[in-house]
Amino acid sequence: MKKDISEQNTGSKRIDKWLWAVRIFKTRSDAVDACKRGCVSVNNTEAKPSREIKAGDTITVKKMPVIYTFKVLGLIQNRQPAKNVPLYAENITPQEELDKLQVKHTTIFVQRDRGAGRPTKKERRTLDELMNSFMEDDDE
Repeated sequence: MKKDISEQNTGSKRIDKWLWAVRIFKTRSDAVDACKRGCVSVNNTEAKPSREIKAGDTITVKKMPVIYTFKVLGLIQNRQPAKNVPLYAENITPQEELDKLQVKHTTIFVQRDRGAGRPTKKERRTLDELMNSFMEDDDE
C-alpha cells in the first residue's frame, strides 16, 4: 500500500535525503557536500547532512551565483519524478536572485582571421592598452 502525502508529512526526514529526493541536487553525496560546506541552512540555521526537517521549514541553498529558497511542503525519502516535486517543495526564491542567472558577462573580443595565430608583440601591447583604458574608465 502506498502512503498518501498527508501520512508522509508527519515526523521528520534527513535534509540530505530530502534535497536529493526533490531534485535540488543531482546526487545525495552532492547534497551532503553542500551541507558540510555550509551552503544549506534550515530556518536561517546552518544545517549538517543529518539535520532533521519537517513540513513548513524554510530551506536556503547557495548555488552560486543564486541563493535559492524552498519551503518544505512534504517529506519523502525516495527520489521523485520532476512532475511530483511541487507536491513536496515550493520554490520561494526572490525574483532578484533568479535575475542573477540572466546577467550577461561583458567581455572584449577582438576579431581575428582564422589561422592568424597568436597576436604579435605589437598587437599584444595594443590590446593591453585597450584593456587598461577600459579598467580605468570602470574605476571612475
